[in-house]
Amino acid sequence: MKRIAIIPARGGSKRIPKKNIKPFLGKPVIAYSIEAAAASGLFDEVMVSTDDAEIARVAEQYGARIPFLRSEAASSDVATTADALIEVIHGYEKMGRRFDHACCLYPTAVFVTPEKLKEAFALLVQKNYLSVFPVMPFGYPVWRSLKNEDGKLSMNYPEYLHARSQDLPAAYHDAGQFYFFKTEVLFREKTLFTSNSGGIILSELEGQDIDNETDWQLAELKYQLVHKNG
Repeated sequence: MKRIAIIPARGGSKRIPKKNIKPFLGKPVIAYSIEAAAASGLFDEVMVSTDDAEIARVAEQYGARIPFLRSEAASSDVATTADALIEVIHGYEKMGRRFDHACCLYPTAVFVTPEKLKEAFALLVQKNYLSVFPVMPFGYPVWRSLKNEDGKLSMNYPEYLHARSQDLPAAYHDAGQFYFFKTEVLFREKTLFTSNSGGIILSELEGQDIDNETDWQLAELKYQLVHKNG
Protein backbone atom coordinates (compact mmCIF):
# COMPACT_ATOMS: atom_id res chain seq x y z
CA MET A 1 0.00 0.00 0.00
CA LYS A 2 1.31 3.40 -0.98
CA ARG A 3 0.65 6.38 1.29
CA ILE A 4 1.15 10.12 0.95
CA ALA A 5 1.00 12.98 3.44
CA ILE A 6 -0.38 16.17 1.88
CA ILE A 7 0.15 19.42 3.78
CA PRO A 8 -2.09 22.13 2.25
CA ALA A 9 -0.41 25.50 2.83
CA ARG A 10 -1.91 28.29 0.80
CA GLY A 11 -0.19 31.68 0.86
CA GLY A 12 -1.82 35.02 1.57
CA SER A 13 -3.31 34.41 5.03
CA LYS A 14 -5.10 37.55 6.21
CA ARG A 15 -5.69 37.22 9.96
CA ILE A 16 -2.14 36.05 10.71
CA PRO A 17 0.34 37.29 8.07
CA LYS A 18 2.50 34.48 6.65
CA LYS A 19 0.74 32.15 9.07
CA ASN A 20 2.00 28.87 7.60
CA ILE A 21 5.69 29.78 7.98
CA LYS A 22 5.46 32.10 11.00
CA PRO A 23 7.98 31.11 13.71
CA PHE A 24 6.43 28.94 16.41
CA LEU A 25 8.75 28.58 19.41
CA GLY A 26 11.85 28.88 17.28
CA LYS A 27 11.03 27.32 13.91
CA PRO A 28 8.47 27.75 11.12
CA VAL A 29 5.14 26.36 12.19
CA ILE A 30 4.87 24.16 9.08
CA ALA A 31 8.05 22.36 10.12
CA TYR A 32 6.20 20.59 12.94
CA SER A 33 3.79 18.90 10.53
CA ILE A 34 6.52 17.96 8.07
CA GLU A 35 8.70 16.46 10.78
CA ALA A 36 5.85 14.52 12.42
CA ALA A 37 4.85 12.99 9.08
CA ALA A 38 8.44 12.05 8.23
CA ALA A 39 9.14 10.61 11.69
CA SER A 40 6.02 8.41 11.58
CA GLY A 41 7.54 6.24 8.84
CA LEU A 42 4.06 5.85 7.36
CA PHE A 43 4.50 7.74 4.13
CA ASP A 44 6.15 7.12 0.80
CA GLU A 45 5.91 10.85 0.15
CA VAL A 46 5.52 13.94 2.34
CA MET A 47 4.52 16.88 0.15
CA VAL A 48 3.32 20.44 0.59
CA SER A 49 0.60 21.81 -1.68
CA THR A 50 1.14 25.55 -1.96
CA ASP A 51 0.82 28.44 -4.37
CA ASP A 52 3.49 30.43 -2.53
CA ALA A 53 7.19 30.32 -3.46
CA GLU A 54 8.36 31.30 0.03
CA ILE A 55 6.31 28.55 1.68
CA ALA A 56 7.68 26.09 -0.88
CA ARG A 57 11.26 27.11 -0.09
CA VAL A 58 10.78 26.74 3.68
CA ALA A 59 8.96 23.42 3.29
CA GLU A 60 11.77 22.00 1.18
CA GLN A 61 14.32 23.08 3.80
CA TYR A 62 12.53 20.82 6.29
CA GLY A 63 12.36 17.85 3.94
CA ALA A 64 8.99 18.15 2.17
CA ARG A 65 8.58 17.64 -1.55
CA ILE A 66 6.93 20.18 -3.84
CA PRO A 67 6.78 18.51 -7.27
CA PHE A 68 4.33 21.15 -8.51
CA LEU A 69 2.67 24.32 -7.23
CA ARG A 70 -1.02 24.57 -6.49
CA SER A 71 -3.13 26.01 -9.27
CA GLU A 72 -4.90 29.35 -9.05
CA ALA A 73 -8.28 27.60 -9.06
CA ALA A 74 -7.38 25.41 -6.09
CA SER A 75 -5.95 28.44 -4.24
CA SER A 76 -9.01 30.69 -4.45
CA ASP A 77 -11.12 31.72 -1.47
CA VAL A 78 -13.93 29.44 -2.63
CA ALA A 79 -11.77 26.36 -3.18
CA THR A 80 -12.19 23.62 -0.60
CA THR A 81 -9.56 21.44 1.03
CA ALA A 82 -10.95 18.54 -0.98
CA ASP A 83 -10.33 20.50 -4.20
CA ALA A 84 -6.67 20.95 -3.28
CA LEU A 85 -6.26 17.30 -2.30
CA ILE A 86 -7.86 16.02 -5.48
CA GLU A 87 -5.57 18.26 -7.52
CA VAL A 88 -2.53 16.80 -5.75
CA ILE A 89 -3.57 13.19 -6.24
CA HIS A 90 -4.35 13.84 -9.92
CA GLY A 91 -0.98 15.55 -10.27
CA TYR A 92 0.83 12.49 -8.97
CA GLU A 93 -1.21 10.20 -11.19
CA LYS A 94 0.00 12.20 -14.20
CA MET A 95 3.53 11.47 -12.95
CA GLY A 96 2.70 7.76 -12.86
CA ARG A 97 2.36 7.53 -9.08
CA ARG A 98 -0.74 6.28 -7.29
CA PHE A 99 -1.51 6.17 -3.57
CA ASP A 100 -3.96 3.94 -1.72
CA HIS A 101 -4.16 6.14 1.37
CA ALA A 102 -3.52 9.80 2.03
CA CYS A 103 -3.30 12.03 5.06
CA CYS A 104 -4.29 15.67 4.86
CA LEU A 105 -2.11 17.23 7.56
CA TYR A 106 -2.63 20.92 8.29
CA PRO A 107 0.46 23.16 8.38
CA THR A 108 -0.35 24.59 11.83
CA ALA A 109 -0.96 21.21 13.48
CA VAL A 110 1.91 21.61 15.95
CA PHE A 111 0.46 19.09 18.40
CA VAL A 112 0.44 16.20 15.93
CA THR A 113 2.86 13.42 16.81
CA PRO A 114 4.09 10.41 14.84
CA GLU A 115 2.28 8.24 17.39
CA LYS A 116 -1.09 9.91 16.74
CA LEU A 117 -0.65 9.47 12.99
CA LYS A 118 0.12 5.79 13.50
CA GLU A 119 -2.89 5.39 15.80
CA ALA A 120 -5.19 6.97 13.23
CA PHE A 121 -3.89 4.85 10.38
CA ALA A 122 -4.20 1.65 12.42
CA LEU A 123 -7.82 2.52 13.22
CA LEU A 124 -8.54 3.26 9.55
CA VAL A 125 -7.28 -0.18 8.54
CA GLN A 126 -8.56 -2.24 11.46
CA LYS A 127 -12.09 -0.85 11.41
CA ASN A 128 -12.23 -0.38 7.64
CA TYR A 129 -13.27 3.26 8.04
CA LEU A 130 -13.31 5.56 5.05
CA SER A 131 -11.55 8.28 7.02
CA VAL A 132 -10.20 8.89 10.52
CA PHE A 133 -9.45 12.19 12.24
CA PRO A 134 -8.76 13.46 15.77
CA VAL A 135 -11.53 15.03 17.85
CA MET A 136 -11.59 16.93 21.13
CA PRO A 137 -14.31 17.19 23.79
CA PHE A 138 -16.14 20.48 24.19
CA GLY A 139 -15.05 22.20 27.38
CA TYR A 140 -18.67 22.62 28.52
CA PRO A 141 -21.74 20.46 27.67
CA VAL A 142 -23.24 21.77 24.42
CA TRP A 143 -26.65 20.62 25.65
CA ARG A 144 -26.56 23.48 28.19
CA SER A 145 -25.50 26.09 25.61
CA LEU A 146 -27.27 29.45 25.26
CA LYS A 147 -28.24 31.68 22.36
CA ASN A 148 -28.25 35.46 22.43
CA GLU A 149 -30.98 37.26 20.49
CA ASP A 150 -30.59 41.03 20.83
CA GLY A 151 -29.32 40.63 24.38
CA LYS A 152 -31.97 38.16 25.49
CA LEU A 153 -30.63 34.76 26.49
CA SER A 154 -32.41 31.46 26.01
CA MET A 155 -31.34 27.83 25.88
CA ASN A 156 -30.64 26.02 22.64
CA TYR A 157 -31.89 22.82 24.30
CA PRO A 158 -34.39 23.89 27.01
CA GLU A 159 -35.21 20.26 27.78
CA TYR A 160 -31.82 20.04 29.52
CA LEU A 161 -32.32 23.09 31.76
CA HIS A 162 -32.31 21.05 34.96
CA ALA A 163 -30.06 18.20 33.80
CA ARG A 164 -26.83 17.67 35.67
CA SER A 165 -23.70 18.14 33.59
CA GLN A 166 -22.40 14.69 34.51
CA ASP A 167 -25.60 13.09 33.19
CA LEU A 168 -25.26 14.60 29.71
CA PRO A 169 -23.54 12.74 26.86
CA ALA A 170 -20.09 13.87 25.82
CA ALA A 171 -19.88 15.95 22.65
CA TYR A 172 -16.82 16.39 20.46
CA HIS A 173 -15.54 18.70 17.75
CA ASP A 174 -13.03 18.23 14.96
CA ALA A 175 -9.54 19.03 16.28
CA GLY A 176 -8.60 20.48 12.88
CA GLN A 177 -5.26 18.67 12.70
CA PHE A 178 -5.34 15.90 10.11
CA TYR A 179 -7.52 13.45 8.19
CA PHE A 180 -6.39 9.99 7.14
CA PHE A 181 -8.47 8.63 4.27
CA LYS A 182 -8.71 6.20 1.39
CA THR A 183 -7.93 8.12 -1.78
CA GLU A 184 -10.72 6.46 -3.77
CA VAL A 185 -13.23 7.76 -1.23
CA LEU A 186 -12.19 11.38 -1.73
CA PHE A 187 -12.99 11.22 -5.44
CA ARG A 188 -16.35 9.61 -4.76
CA GLU A 189 -17.57 11.68 -1.81
CA LYS A 190 -15.60 14.95 -2.19
CA THR A 191 -15.43 15.25 1.59
CA LEU A 192 -13.23 13.99 4.42
CA PHE A 193 -16.05 13.52 6.93
CA THR A 194 -17.99 10.58 5.54
CA SER A 195 -20.86 8.37 6.68
CA ASN A 196 -18.23 5.92 7.94
CA SER A 197 -15.57 8.01 9.70
CA GLY A 198 -13.73 7.11 12.88
CA GLY A 199 -12.08 9.33 15.45
CA ILE A 200 -9.23 9.34 17.93
CA ILE A 201 -9.88 11.42 21.04
CA LEU A 202 -7.45 14.11 22.15
CA SER A 203 -7.35 15.98 25.42
CA GLU A 204 -7.86 19.74 25.52
CA LEU A 205 -4.09 20.13 25.91
CA GLU A 206 -3.36 18.24 22.70
CA GLY A 207 -4.83 20.75 20.29
CA GLN A 208 -5.64 24.38 19.64
CA ASP A 209 -7.30 26.18 16.75
CA ILE A 210 -4.95 28.87 15.46
CA ASP A 211 -7.10 31.48 13.74
CA ASN A 212 -5.78 34.68 15.34
CA GLU A 213 -2.89 35.99 17.43
CA THR A 214 -4.56 35.05 20.72
CA ASP A 215 -4.96 31.47 19.50
CA TRP A 216 -1.30 31.47 18.53
CA GLN A 217 -0.20 32.52 22.02
CA LEU A 218 -2.47 29.91 23.61
CA ALA A 219 -1.02 27.23 21.34
CA GLU A 220 2.53 28.15 22.37
CA LEU A 221 1.60 28.03 26.05
CA LYS A 222 -0.11 24.64 25.67
CA TYR A 223 2.76 23.25 23.65
CA GLN A 224 5.31 24.31 26.26
CA LEU A 225 3.18 22.85 29.04
CA VAL A 226 2.72 19.51 27.27
CA HIS A 227 6.39 19.15 26.43
CA LYS A 228 7.53 20.27 29.87
CA ASN A 229 5.42 17.51 31.42
CA GLY A 230 6.30 15.04 28.68
